[in-house]
Formats: sequence, structure tokens, C-alpha cells
Amino acid sequence: MSYKKNLIPILISSILLYACAYIVTPVPDVSQVSTTSKGWSAVVTNVGKSDAGDLHIDITIKNETGDWSIMQAVAGHPAVLTTGGKNINCDTVFVSTGGNRLAPGFQMRGYTGGTKVEPKPQLLYVECKGATVAPGSNLSIEYSYATGPYNYYVAPQLANEKLELNLDQVVTDLKYPVAESIPGLIEKAGAKIVAINDCSLTLTDAKRTATGLEFAWETNNPGAYPTYVHIGTPPAIGSDGILYGLYEDPTLADAPITLPGQKADWTTVVTLPKDVTGFYILVSVETKQQKNFTSHAVDITDK
Repeated sequence: MSYKKNLIPILISSILLYACAYIVTPVPDVSQVSTTSKGWSAVVTNVGKSDAGDLHIDITIKNETGDWSIMQAVAGHPAVLTTGGKNINCDTVFVSTGGNRLAPGFQMRGYTGGTKVEPKPQLLYVECKGATVAPGSNLSIEYSYATGPYNYYVAPQLANEKLELNLDQVVTDLKYPVAESIPGLIEKAGAKIVAINDCSLTLTDAKRTATGLEFAWETNNPGAYPTYVHIGTPPAIGSDGILYGLYEDPTLADAPITLPGQKADWTTVVTLPKDVTGFYILVSVETKQQKNFTSHAVDITDK
């Protein structure tokens, strides 16, 4: 009888050890914003009036951090318009990557906002109620940003900076989304992307639908244990500079299980206009450890 009692804990321990063997435990990520980062830059693409008659300034932002980065204007802080020797607070500020990480050298002028039920394009702009501009006017916007992988377990270390915009310098001939080519950054469709537990992820197809694009993904698991590879719902950015796809934390999206020595296939979709081309997918892939995501830009400009 005592032999059976001693055997039970051993069996339970063995089962738990086998069940957890394929899990990669979190390793603290202490990455910081690089000291050589230039931060983000911005240009004015239009100065006009809103429907209500207020000063409206359209903006494009560019990632010059040298790494994948997320940014947003500091909440609750107005932009400051300096014109005619006066400083005017501008309370309407939409300057952000919409929760997504943007590739280095890429620039954007909008993202998908709203809700899952009612997503809508959110262009980047500042409005100053009742203001007018004189020659030599400037706009200052406080913002924060973080660089590097997304780790669910580690809060990003934010850097705080200011965008300083000369309203006399309006740029209308920008090329989206790639403003600066970074060697080795952009991957071709069909390339194998390294994922967690030595699995690989591949975009096997990207096709137009009536409402946007459908992406076909495949994971290959050469290991001895079943694995989930989370990628969330990857957005896409094209020649109009708008990042399509409402941001969703990739840890919350479903992913199929990839069994040992086998492959798994699934699709994701993004809603976007029919007349926009030149897209790149910005995909966050679970890598190295659970809930740690590295970002990849996949070229689908022929779709």
C-alpha cells in the first residue's frame, strides 16, 4: 500500500513535467530606447480650415529611431501654436501610430481608429480653435515613444520628445510608406520567419477580396512538442500612408496549435480601399519566449 502511495506523487510530477516541457518561460526584456535614436520626425502636409472654421494642420510622421517603434502625442497635453508673437493651445491632437509599431524608415499619415464594429480611418492632424496663422508660425507637439520588441510582461520604457513644425514648410510630394530604405528590413512574401520554439512562419498567399486583403499563414513545427505561434491580426500600410487594421494586442488573438512535426494553416483579413496599392504587412511574431513579439515588414506591393 505504501508503494502505491509513493508512486502517485512521482507519476503526477512526471505528467506535469512532460506537459510543460514545450513551454518557453518569459525572460525579462530590459531593452531601452537607443541613445543614438533620432526619435520621430514630422512634416506638415496641409494648413487649412476645419468644417467648423478652426485652423486645421495635416501631419505625416516618420520613424527615425532606427528600430521598430510605437509613438503617440502625450495625452492631455495640447499642441502649442506660436504665431504673431503669441502662444495658443491646440486641444485637438491626433498624432499617433494607433497602437501599432511602425518599421524604421517608414512614414504614415493615418491609422485605423474607431471600434471593431465600426472601424474608421483616423488621419493625423492638429486643430486650433479660432486660430489663424501668420508667416513664420510654428507648432510644437509633445510625444512619447518606445522601440524594440513588444513584451506582454514588461512595460515599455518611454522616451519623451517634442515635434517642432514650421507651418511655412508644407510638403505635398511625400512617398508612402517607405521614406528611407533600411537594408535587410523588408522580407519577401514566402520567406520563413523564425518564431517561438524553433517554429517558422510563412505568408503563403495574399489576395484581394471585396472588402480588402486576405492573408494565408502557415507555421511549421520541427520540434517534439505542440506549439502556438501568435501573430495577432497583422495590419497593412500602403501607398496612401494609412495603416489599415484596428490595433489588437497579439496575445489576445486566437492562433491554431501546430503539432510536432506538422504544419498549421489559417487566415487573417484586413479591410481597406480597393484603389490603394503598394502594401506592406506589419506582422508581430511570437519569438524566443511566450508573449514576446518581434516585428517584420512583409512586401506584398504586387497585390
